[in-house]
Order: sequence, then C-alpha cells, then structure tokens
Amino acid sequence: MSKLQDLHKKWSKDSKYREEYEKLGPEFELARAIIEARTRAGLTQAQLARKMKTTQSVIARLEAGRVNPSTKTLERLAHATGTRLKIDFEPKELASTR
Repeated sequence: MSKLQDLHKKWSKDSKYREEYEKLGPEFELARAIIEARTRAGLTQAQLARKMKTTQSVIARLEAGRVNPSTKTLERLAHATGTRLKIDFEPKELASTR
C-alpha cells in the first residue's frame, strides 16, 4: 500500500474528511490516480513535466485537481509514466459500495 493510501485510510476514520472526500468525487480520484502513476514511475513533478514537454506547475495543477485534463493530456501522462490510460464507466450501485 502506498503512503497516500495509508494516509487516506487513516484520515477516512474522520467523518469530516470522509464527507469532503466524497464531495470531490471523480476529480479527486483522477488527481489521486495521476499522483500514483507518477510516484510508481519514480518521477518527481519536474521529471514528469520534462517527459511530457510541459512545466512542473502544470503537473502540480493536475495533481491538485484544479484542472480537467483532456484525454490527450492523460495519454501523454500515461506514456511518460509507462502506464496505459483506461477510462471506465461503472454502474452507480457499484460505485456507491466503495
């Protein structure tokens, strides 16, 4: 389990944290996935930015969830981190059990 996952598990015990986390929904999940892809690849934000031919501040905004990246940007990120982009739709019933 990553440090991020450990922290999330710990903080999820706090009802205020859980409430705010659930409000963020997909945006937060995307930001978390971006951070995890970068850290699994062993890259800093600056290193990832160089591989994507962008700036570190763009990566920081992606990881903060302050922007809605295009599919093209996500594909570039996947390539730079040695991962594969997968977009999926799941039934709401399944999503609410997580």
